[in-house]
Amino acid sequence: MAGFSFRIGVHPINWVGEDVKEHGDDTTYEQILEDIQALGLRGTEMGRKYPTEIGLLKQALSGRGIQLVSQWKSVLFSDPAYREQELEAYRKHARFLKDMGAEVISTCEVGGSLHFDPRRTPNERTVLPLDNAGWESLAEGLNMAGRIAREHGLKLTYHHHGGTVIERPEEIDKLMELTDPEAVWLLFDTGHALYGGADPLTLLRKHYDRIAYVHLKDVRAGNLRQAKEAGADFVTCIRQGVFTVPGDGDIDFRPIIAELVGRGYDGWAMLEGEQDPAEHPPREYAAKALDYLHSLNSAPKGGDHL
Repeated sequence: MAGFSFRIGVHPINWVGEDVKEHGDDTTYEQILEDIQALGLRGTEMGRKYPTEIGLLKQALSGRGIQLVSQWKSVLFSDPAYREQELEAYRKHARFLKDMGAEVISTCEVGGSLHFDPRRTPNERTVLPLDNAGWESLAEGLNMAGRIAREHGLKLTYHHHGGTVIERPEEIDKLMELTDPEAVWLLFDTGHALYGGADPLTLLRKHYDRIAYVHLKDVRAGNLRQAKEAGADFVTCIRQGVFTVPGDGDIDFRPIIAELVGRGYDGWAMLEGEQDPAEHPPREYAAKALDYLHSLNSAPKGGDHL
């Protein structure tokens, strides 16, 4: 399936939810990897059902011709009190991904997040924005973690993410301004861009030189509008079917794919749906998404997604 400058993989979150644990919780990692192999894809992120022992994980992936591309890493750099323990955890994470042959570390600040900040209590309802000291501490911590990643032959790719302090376009802009471009890269996520109020294509063009990793996720605009009007938080939005795979929602991926191919982006782009797999069979939806993406790239410009 030629025509792309970049490599297409798929995220196991399509099969087993990370933030909504009941989604696909009875699905085994063997089923996920068998489906990925059947789809003809060669890249996956780490999933919570995958083996954590390196030898077993390597065997499970290599036996099916699949590469581990990345793994999410939460960080709490906005609070200086957590700096050293967070950096040590990052070193361990980087060593694991290096051993697995990955290229990027999906990294996200959880300080202030309603769902992910370990300091928050269950009765709270909103994301707590960063103050100036928090921004400064976050940037310093990310720069340090980015240098750790680089020492291991990896790139720290910052995942702007719904329900966190780096969600909106102005927050992404500020993070890029405050961080070292040689240490901190951007994970461009189409679905989280729209969720956070950005136009995905505008965000892609503005920060292309910092982008080292891509998530291709779609959004059902009507579901998002209803959820936002009801004051739904990020995890509730997942449960209400806001997200889906490319071609099944309302994002126009044609100019996005054209921009990536036209600029010669050669990293990984992962299909993401993050929805209930019982209602939206992951393998079927991924196959439709692949057909959709190839229909947008009907004028091959070289490269292969495998």
